[in-house]
Amino acid sequence: MGNVFLLLQLLFFFSSWLSSVTASVSYDHKAVIINGQRRILISGSIHYPRSTPEMWPGLIQKAKDGGVDVIQTYVFWNGHEPTPGNYYFEDRYDLVKFIKLVQQAGLYLHLRIGPYVCAEWNFGGFPVWLKYVPGIEFRTDNVPFKAAMQKFTEKIVGMMKSEKLFENQGGPIILSQVGNSPLDFHSRKMGYIYFIAFDSILSSIGPLLNTSSLKNNKDRTHVLVIIL
Repeated sequence: MGNVFLLLQLLFFFSSWLSSVTASVSYDHKAVIINGQRRILISGSIHYPRSTPEMWPGLIQKAKDGGVDVIQTYVFWNGHEPTPGNYYFEDRYDLVKFIKLVQQAGLYLHLRIGPYVCAEWNFGGFPVWLKYVPGIEFRTDNVPFKAAMQKFTEKIVGMMKSEKLFENQGGPIILSQVGNSPLDFHSRKMGYIYFIAFDSILSSIGPLLNTSSLKNNKDRTHVLVIIL
């Protein structure tokens, strides 16, 4: 096949100054460590807007019965902010309800905030209004794009924290992802990736962070691991 998608880790281990509660999730260059034990985690994706809330418990249970430890889901910006500053978290977009159902099933959650998600979803998850912001350029070190992206990312992180859904708060979210499938790690792209990652850190997101990438056209793979 053409481009081969690889889940590449951009992992951040947060020092105790990021939170008054010491998280029991870390990374030692070999494995994710949960409660002092190295774990090989099997994950599966359930995208909450692609089904109804009534279906979620059954889908989550089927995943658990199949041996899954971690449920992955993207956060779909265009569904949650259909117009600037107007947020929607009801019905199929009730993200908090979905995550709490994952927790009730005894599973962990990998929250893929994006804000670009790809996911074979309209506009990669970007709201349509975003393209009409003056001077905007997507997925690069662009001031209008970063401003809009920061507001949404902080909205989601704040909501997760207020509901105590991060692992260091007793919640199921053990891994958070910012960014998705950057086509290349040139300087402007890296500026954008660093921005969303460090903005999330300053928001005290709590668990490990990662990003994902894919092979570029020259058949080279870029891997970046940062330990703070």
